Amino acid sequence: MTTKFTADVVHKLLGVREAQQAPAALMGIVMDRQKRNKLFKEFLDVSTDVSHDWFSEYFMSVQADRKDKKQDFTPESISKLVNMLVGSNDSSEYYEVAAGTGSMMIQRWQQDRLKHKPWDYRPSMYFYHLEELGDSTLPFLIFNCAIRGMNATIVHGDSLTRAARQAYFIQNDEDDYLHFSTVNVMPHSKDVEQEFDIRQWLEPEQSHIESTEIPARYNEAIQKLAAGKEDKLEEK
Repeated sequence: MTTKFTADVVHKLLGVREAQQAPAALMGIVMDRQKRNKLFKEFLDVSTDVSHDWFSEYFMSVQADRKDKKQDFTPESISKLVNMLVGSNDSSEYYEVAAGTGSMMIQRWQQDRLKHKPWDYRPSMYFYHLEELGDSTLPFLIFNCAIRGMNATIVHGDSLTRAARQAYFIQNDEDDYLHFSTVNVMPHSKDVEQEFDIRQWLEPEQSHIESTEIPARYNEAIQKLAAGKEDKLEEK
């Protein structure tokens, strides 16, 4: 039986009484490593099934902005079907705009990790590139990436105009699926702008770094990704 993360359950875990307080409260928690990891453990006490998005029904019932941003929930069955149709093949990277709370991404992540035996799977095998416009959905997306120990980038901005508020780097420092990921805010540098095609910053730069270096065990994965991109450029 799937555990329901109802509004009452989610609000109690976040320490809020009203739905409109939840996004800001969660954002404050996910940007504090100690509070974030404590909250992760509290959520996992309710359910350890991380194969689906816990927030989908909650978000659509109390948080979605259907009028202005046309936000709507992608049913889990559709997320599974789309990932099955598209297939991941041998690709180690995933890209999604309008990622929402991460329902589609989670199904891809689930598909990726099930390709391996538990003792063979390492988070560094895959990287997820995500973009999301909504202020209220962003903290839930960060939560969903970090609690699953994923490696990802999240651009908080408009995928069409390329105007962004911040860009986040989610990293599993231990390269261990039993560990949570760190949350880092990338600088508003020319390199970041070029990498993510960011043409305008809508907010001041934030200084928030939890991962002080790229672990040596990621070098092999990084080199493979770089080599793959070079090969594709040469083919063109």
